[in-house]
Amino acid sequence: MTKIIELLRDEHRDVEKLLNVLEDELKVFDRRERPDYEVIQAIINYFQDYPDCCHHPKEDMIFDKLKARDPSGAKRFGDIEAEHRQETERLDRVARVVRNVLLDREIARQTFADVMRDFIDHQRVHMAMEERTFFPAAANALRPEDWQEIDSKWNDKTETLFNIAMEEKGHSLRDRILRWGRENKESRFR
Repeated sequence: MTKIIELLRDEHRDVEKLLNVLEDELKVFDRRERPDYEVIQAIINYFQDYPDCCHHPKEDMIFDKLKARDPSGAKRFGDIEAEHRQETERLDRVARVVRNVLLDREIARQTFADVMRDFIDHQRVHMAMEERTFFPAAANALRPEDWQEIDSKWNDKTETLFNIAMEEKGHSLRDRILRWGRENKESRFR
């Protein structure tokens, strides 16, 4: 696999860790205890910024090359950009439901749980599709010069789309969330 595919897989593993933290907070909520809304909001913040700034552009570059090299193969994945927009819509629902809870607005417990679960489940399904089908198809169809062009474009940090500061901010926030998640887990089981 190419360097950028390995980077995307690393980012998927990071996302999975964040989804696990979110799932842990949902379990707390399901037990009718108060989850750590600060952690939940930090996860929302991460997903509002990092994927669209730093993760999806990499996938979009690969998908564009795949469409050029293997149009029929690319059609099997549908519209990845549309899926990314749907992820954003699901995240917006999560943000709204959390905001309503924090503002003490009436919201059914089941609605909160359903919106959170929908987001978590769809993130996992989307990543699994990319891992099992999209990345291998790209690895098979793209040529070395395609990967070089993608790497060159990605490594050109003068492009505002690929903002180093945003990437560092995302990594820092991810690390902080994971630390909080571990601390919460440890304190709940004492």
